[in-house]
Amino acid sequence: MILRPDGDAVLAIGQASHAWLSGQLARAWGNDRFPVPTPFEEVCLGALQHDIGMAEWDLRPARHPRSGLPRQFFELDRRTHLALWAAAPTRVLSQSRYAALLVSLHGTGLYERFPPKTDDPEIARAVAGYLEGQRALQAQLAAEVGATEEELARNQALLAIWDGLSLALCRDQAPHTVDGFALDRAGDHHDAFTLDPWPLAVDRLALRVEGRRLAGAPYPDEPALHAALDRAPVLTVGLVLRPG
Repeated sequence: MILRPDGDAVLAIGQASHAWLSGQLARAWGNDRFPVPTPFEEVCLGALQHDIGMAEWDLRPARHPRSGLPRQFFELDRRTHLALWAAAPTRVLSQSRYAALLVSLHGTGLYERFPPKTDDPEIARAVAGYLEGQRALQAQLAAEVGATEEELARNQALLAIWDGLSLALCRDQAPHTVDGFALDRAGDHHDAFTLDPWPLAVDRLALRVEGRRLAGAPYPDEPALHAALDRAPVLTVGLVLRPG
């Protein structure tokens, strides 16, 4: 879950909608400076589905005790986070083994780039077990689809870039830099942004993401929070990207 400020309320954006925005970026990616993702359909599907493990959780999110709002993706307890990521690749297997492989690589990449700091030996063992299990799955799927290490590293890096840009856009964070790509606001237009260098095939990209508007926080308990989410209006946020 991502909470985007919206006046005196917040827009609760599910991770699956954020991933939809990542997929929109993936489909527009590529020009004379930056190659088109390949295999195109599989990589775009991986971007679209990379947070599928959190889709069901976001329908009934845990309540943060201080804010009275849903816990955001970076506020999940470690056991829940591990369970969601461990299950995520399997949810994509019936669509595409390659996309499932990218989802798995993205999850382990998060734990490799941001290793959890813990003194709890059970958590440490759980993280090690997750990484071991996912690496075995990755080796199996890579052999099945015939993907090379170089190709997978390239596509894993692309997915991390799309993920980072999408998160910044969903959280309304600019200026922000993701792996050398500088995201900034485009003048006085609140929902227009610039990106430099420009990696897209078009001169202007319109993006969409959906969220539920929560205006009554703090909510006293999870039943109240979930009831509020059920009755909250669903809003579409339109965003525009232009060259910087």
